[in-house]
This record gives sequence, C-alpha cells and structure tokens, in this order.
Amino acid sequence: MILLVTNKRDLTSDIVVLELRRRGLPFYRLNSEDLPQATIRFDPRPDQGWEIDFDEKTLALRDVRSAYYRRPGAPEPRPTSDAATQEYLTNEWSAVTRALWNALDGRWLSSPFSILRAEDKPRQLALAATLGFNLPETLISNDFEAAAAFVAKGGAIGKPLRHSLLDRGDAGEVLFTARLDPLKSMDRDAVGLAPVIYQREVRKGYDIRATVIGDRVYAAAIHSQEHDETQVDWRSGTRLDLRHEAIELPSDLTAQCLALTRGLDLRYGAIDLIADEDGKHWFLEINPNGQWAWIERRTGQPLAAAIVDELAAIAA
Repeated sequence: MILLVTNKRDLTSDIVVLELRRRGLPFYRLNSEDLPQATIRFDPRPDQGWEIDFDEKTLALRDVRSAYYRRPGAPEPRPTSDAATQEYLTNEWSAVTRALWNALDGRWLSSPFSILRAEDKPRQLALAATLGFNLPETLISNDFEAAAAFVAKGGAIGKPLRHSLLDRGDAGEVLFTARLDPLKSMDRDAVGLAPVIYQREVRKGYDIRATVIGDRVYAAAIHSQEHDETQVDWRSGTRLDLRHEAIELPSDLTAQCLALTRGLDLRYGAIDLIADEDGKHWFLEINPNGQWAWIERRTGQPLAAAIVDELAAIAA
C-alpha cells in the first residue's frame, strides 16, 4: 500500500490520488490534521507497530510499502477549556506524528527529516558550489557594514533566509525577492534584526524550474522577463498569462541537479535556476518539497505520473 500524508485542502494530492486510482494501486490518504480524531495503538513487537483507526478504516503502518510526505497539516486536538491542557495535547500529538514519520524510515519518497534538513539554504548553496553550479555572489548576514558594502557595489537583491510569509492576522504579506537601494545609516537597526540573503542580481533571460523526481529531471522555462512585475521574482504579481514552456537542460546541468538532490538525501526536489541573457545557467535554491501541479498544468509534463512511478518502485 502507498501512503499519502497531506491535509484536507491539498488539491495537489488529489491529482496523485487520480493517478493511483487510474493504475489500480492501493493507497491510503492520511490528512494529518485529523489524527487526534483517530484511535491509535502502538505495539513494539517487530510484526506489529502502529495502527490508526478512523471509524471503520484502519491504517497499519506495517502494510505501507512507500509513502509521500506532501503537505501535512498540524494535528488539531479536540478543544478544551484550559489553555495549558490544550498546549499539552498539541505537543503530545506532535510527538505522535514524529514517531509515525520515523516508523516509515526507508519508505518515503523523501523523508520529512531529510526535507527539513534540506530547507537549510546555506547548506544548499554550499553543496551547489561544491557540485560546480554557477552561483551569484552571495552574502548572508545581519552585519550592517558587510551588507552595506555588498549592496554599494550595485545590482544587489535581497530575500528571506527562511520564511517568505509575514503573518499580519487576517492578511498575510509575502516577502518577494527585491532589488535593493544603497543602505543608509538609518537602516542599521533594521539590518541587525535578522540575517538576510543578499545576492548579486543576475540579469535574466528567463527563470527555470527543474523538478527532480527519482532519476528524472523535468525542466520548465518561466518567461518572467515578458512582464515588468515578474522580472525580479516571477511569483510576484497576478499574471495568469505568465508563459511556461517545457525545455531540455544541458546534460551536465541535469547531472548537477540529480547530484544536488541525492546529496540532500531527497528523491524529489524543485530547483530554481536562471538562464541569463547570454544563456549561462545559475543556481538559486532548491525547494525540497516544492509545489509542482501548476507546472504539469502549464506544460503537460507528467509529474504526477513520475511521482507515482517512484512510489511504485519504492514499494516493489
């Protein structure tokens, strides 16, 4: 059996479910926010392990042959009137999920623990440099003097080290990559609050999303330079007409993408690259559990089928 670990609102998992059904492969979709509604048992004997009961449906982890950690939600314990008890329950169910994920070690498309480690952008950049990718000149720092000197050279952009969403209650704010003006003395305190990724801007011909699934790489050109609002960060703006195109990468770059993903202990990775105005390729980052459904929809690349192929191979 193939296990999908996700949440109730994840439309991308719906696409994987359709492919699994088309092939007649047995699967179980676990929406992890619902775990506190289940009855759970663990028996440490080798032939037992975890069992999870949802009404009449039982998931026994010993029956799982491969698993896809897609977009799990945080467990939602039943509400109580006491805040301390609620926090306790939340922490206990979080511990249960970690134990479940550990119990599936060796059966994941990409382990959630590998995904977590791979989200470390300095680690990504260091490995990419070792593998011979072209990298923009980069500084990660909250040192005002160093940041000011870097930006003063011109052509600098800034982006978050980890979180790109600023929670402002009802309306979240997305922190897109942005071109930077020279820093002034009044910026000193703000720069010192937290490290930021500063990079030398590469003048783009187009952006590339390279989706690695197992030993296959599916590359799509994102023609970000055709619209003013997407030139620096193709995710900004609301361009529903942003042109995407399936492309082939040079063989050496394909090999580097595969080596990077394997070096991060992943079987899946969504790599952001740039093709500059002269056709030279540059590495930006890898999203170890990045979205892919919109790429399949825009380009026709068979990403869901490739993911199911990999899950089936793991399960064999």
